[in-house]
Amino acid sequence: MRYVLILLLPFLLAGCGLKPLYAGGTGGAVSQNLGQIEVETIEGKSGWLVRNALTDRLAPLSGGGPQYLLKIRLDDRLEGFGLLANDTVSRERRTLRARYQLVDAATGETVLDATAGSDAGIDVVSSEYATIAAENTALENLSREVADQIIERLSLYARQRAAQNP
Repeated sequence: MRYVLILLLPFLLAGCGLKPLYAGGTGGAVSQNLGQIEVETIEGKSGWLVRNALTDRLAPLSGGGPQYLLKIRLDDRLEGFGLLANDTVSRERRTLRARYQLVDAATGETVLDATAGSDAGIDVVSSEYATIAAENTALENLSREVADQIIERLSLYARQRAAQNP
């Protein structure tokens, strides 16, 4: 009986309706749509980091002229919240939030308007250099996380668009 179940398992999984997001590799609909997105310049260090992370993920897919423009506004905050008895900050929280819009380059119509964000805790230590290094590392990590969230949402939009226009 066990062997029969093992033999039937692939057939049961095939009927579940799951489809790979990037089916077809770089020639698939999602990759083709992602390759047609141009990322606008974003202000500040956090903007530079997020834009680089996005273009690193989109550049291998690009081909032809951009059909979409990705506009992003970032909110980067660093605030202290852990206080010691002598009123010095012992912990900081770095928050990076992005509001992004995917705009059709031909019509100027916004086809996707969404947000992404992440935060990180930072220990404030006696060495100012170590604290600054930790703040910068947190910003780099948050930038990659936000870029990943944006790419995931853009991929879902591209799959939905491909399903509507086969």
